[in-house]
This record gives sequence, structure tokens and C-alpha cells, in this order.
Amino acid sequence: MHLSPRCHARTRSGTPCQSPAMPNGRCRLHGGKATGAPKGNRNAFKHGRYTAAHIAERRHFAELLRKMKGSIRDLDGKK
Repeated sequence: MHLSPRCHARTRSGTPCQSPAMPNGRCRLHGGKATGAPKGNRNAFKHGRYTAAHIAERRHFAELLRKMKGSIRDLDGKK
């Protein structure tokens, strides 16, 4: 443990951190060098709500509803 690489991030006192580094090069307190989400993150498709096909379908139904509401307004105005 004492031979492991160190974080060396600057602390509030200005001295380098002496905590052991994780594989990303920083300690668990100072983070840094985060890799972020993996490339081609598939988590967004867990339920399919945000796929292009589903968004297009919602837009289509919204347009149909707008047309139906407009038709009802036209009928009510003619009575």
C-alpha cells in the first residue's frame, strides 16, 4: 500500500494529496480524469421512450389530436 502511486492533487493547504491513487490516477476524494459514460451508452434505450421511432409516433398522435380538437371547434362554431 505504501508503494502505490499517489494522487498529488493540491489540497486546501496547498500541499499535494498523499492518498493512494485509483487506476484513473486520482484518489477517491479528488476524482478527476473521469472517463464518463461508456461510448455507445445503451442506458438511454432501457424502455425505448426516446428512440426516433417512438418520438415520431408521439408527434403523429399529437398532430391527430390537434386536428380532432380543431374539427370539434369547427363543428361547435357552426351550430
